[in-house]
Amino acid sequence: MAEEKKTKKAPAKKKKTVASVYVPSLRRLYKEQIVAVMQKQFNYANIMEVPKVTSISLNMGLGDAKTNSKYLESAVEEMTVISGQKPIITKSKKDISNFKIRKGWPVGCKVTLRSKMMYEFMERLISVALPRTRDFRGLSFKSFDGRGNYNFGIKEQIIFTEIDYDKIESIRGLNVTITTSAKSDDEAYHLLKNFGLPLRDKPVKQEVEEAA
Repeated sequence: MAEEKKTKKAPAKKKKTVASVYVPSLRRLYKEQIVAVMQKQFNYANIMEVPKVTSISLNMGLGDAKTNSKYLESAVEEMTVISGQKPIITKSKKDISNFKIRKGWPVGCKVTLRSKMMYEFMERLISVALPRTRDFRGLSFKSFDGRGNYNFGIKEQIIFTEIDYDKIESIRGLNVTITTSAKSDDEAYHLLKNFGLPLRDKPVKQEVEEAA
C-alpha cells in the first residue's frame, strides 16, 4: 500500500494587536457634545471658532523655601504627584526687603499642563478633588480675568487623593489658572460649565446684561 501523503498544515497567522490609545473622557465630551452645544448657543460660523481649554497652570507659593530646602523638595514632590508632571522652581526676580527675600531665591514652584495631561488633571479636579473641599459650595463666577481665563485658589493640597496625608510636611494652598481660547468671559464661563466645572450660577440680571 502506498503511504498516504501527509499534508502539512500552514502555520496560523498571528493576529496583529493594535494598542488602544487612551483618550480622556473630557476630551471626548468636548468633541462629541460641547462643540455642538457651544456652536448653537453662540452662533459660531464654523466649529473652528468654538473656544477650547488650551492649558492649565498650577502655582504654589512657598514662603519658607528660602530657609528650608526640605520644604521646597516636599512641595515639588507634591506638585509632581498632583499634576503628573514635574514642576519648575520659581525664583524671586528682585529683592523684597519686607519679606527678607533676595533676588534669585526660590519662592515657589509651578507647572503648566497641556493636551492629554491637562484633560486628565481636569477630570480628577472636577470629579474627585473639588467635591472633597471642606464646605464646598461651588466656584465663583467672578474669577475670570476679562480675556476668557479663569483663576481660583485651593486652600489645601490634601483634597487630591494622590497626596498621602501622613507624609506631608504641612498644609499648603495652590492657585489654578485655566486658560481658554474664548474671546469673552461669558463664552469661557459656559465652556467650563459644559465641562462640568462646578461654577456657581450667574444671577439672571447679569446673564441678560452680558447677552445684550
